Amino acid sequence: MKLINSHSIAKPIRPERIIQFGDGNFLRGFADWIFQRLDETTDFYSSVVLLQCTPSGKKLPVLEAQDYMYHVNLQGKMNGKIVNSIKRIDCISRGINPFKDYDAFINLAEQPEMRFIVSNTTEAGICFDPSAKFTDKPCLNFPARLTQLLYHRFKTFDAAADKGFIILPCELIFDNGKELKQCVLHYIDLWKHDLAADYDAFRKWFEKCNYICSTLVDRIVPGYPKHEAEEIEHRIGFKDNAIVQGEIYHLWVIEKPGNMSIEELRKEFPADKAGLNVIFTDSEAPYHKRKVMLLNAPHTLLAPVSFHVGIDIVRDSLNDSEIGKYIRKVVFDELMKTLDMPEVELKEYAGSVLERFDNPYVNHQVTSIMLNAFPKFKTRVLPALKSYTTRFGALPEGMVYGLAAIINYYKGGMREDGTLIIPDDNPKIINQLATLWKLQDPRKIAEGVLSSELIWGDEGDLNEIPGLTDLLTKYLSEM
Repeated sequence: MKLINSHSIAKPIRPERIIQFGDGNFLRGFADWIFQRLDETTDFYSSVVLLQCTPSGKKLPVLEAQDYMYHVNLQGKMNGKIVNSIKRIDCISRGINPFKDYDAFINLAEQPEMRFIVSNTTEAGICFDPSAKFTDKPCLNFPARLTQLLYHRFKTFDAAADKGFIILPCELIFDNGKELKQCVLHYIDLWKHDLAADYDAFRKWFEKCNYICSTLVDRIVPGYPKHEAEEIEHRIGFKDNAIVQGEIYHLWVIEKPGNMSIEELRKEFPADKAGLNVIFTDSEAPYHKRKVMLLNAPHTLLAPVSFHVGIDIVRDSLNDSEIGKYIRKVVFDELMKTLDMPEVELKEYAGSVLERFDNPYVNHQVTSIMLNAFPKFKTRVLPALKSYTTRFGALPEGMVYGLAAIINYYKGGMREDGTLIIPDDNPKIINQLATLWKLQDPRKIAEGVLSSELIWGDEGDLNEIPGLTDLLTKYLSEM
């Protein structure tokens, strides 16, 4: 079987207009898949230059051998139907390792048609490191390296207003665009003496002529399908060492920057014309909250409840008569009622979430969701629990039951079927729960957990929430 490359199949040549910081599975299975759709269905007509993000990266040689062509295998359920599709990606023109070829990296700024920058450097990638130097070739820190590229762009085109970039960070932090912008501004200030007479003009050009969007991305991308690669290669007719497997669902929420209108953004990035689930908005905050409340929070609650009754896979939880009923009640009757968005839109999104939980191709272990369960409950569920109680003057019983199941899980030991229970969290939290469980008194355990400053921090003593101690004690007693 021939390796997929330009010798075995023709590859289109498109102008390079996108610089991509990151060559990992997520961007190749999400952003590049979207760029491919745009190229095929609109006049977007652009190719991507990949940048290796770390000196130790190993993906570029694999992609280079295939002339940066590969396939995306999307699996799951959509509108009740099982999907297992394969799409060839040929929108990437080349790759650069900036740590070995700094000149090739920095010279990207000299290409006049370059317009977009997309990144995924992990949640820790958008940060400020004061040790980064203007003279580094290149800086290890991503925002610093981006600042180097932007400055070279500024100098090359003499601060031309139309040579700024539309920047789309995909790192999984809230307000990623605003955080990235602040980091770049910090570097411009840090390097003020290096920039010398260019300092003021460069700062103004960056703020006025570049368009940094905060975004929310959503697609599960497991990566290379080790156990199914041979079957996929048989379907495509080529050897492909860079296959990316992901779920069929996708969502990209893009918040317009302050210096660009939604209409202007849509014109340059016509995702709506390609039938993609891309939302342009004045604020991504409601969508961020919706994702946390209707995707992350249900996961956090479903996992311990499922494990307690002997169910280990998320899909099986959803299809169990009792647990399925429980999670639907929590989603539609409790969590959803804490969100201030149109009900039709919320129901549609919640339905898509449950369909994703029911993915027949993914065996999502509930124990993997139990990692750091208390911090997850604090950030994902507790705000909804408080909001529901305030709005309706009653406790959301499903959320409280989920908390009880977490507390029960942290008891450790062994499940009735012989499965070991091994909590994985801050050791101090695990030790505190072990101490409380030695009391063998459900009420004292409930009171101890709810008053734990270690767990709840500035959220205060949760025993003060009317009725919570009693209801939690009741559920712990039953368990």
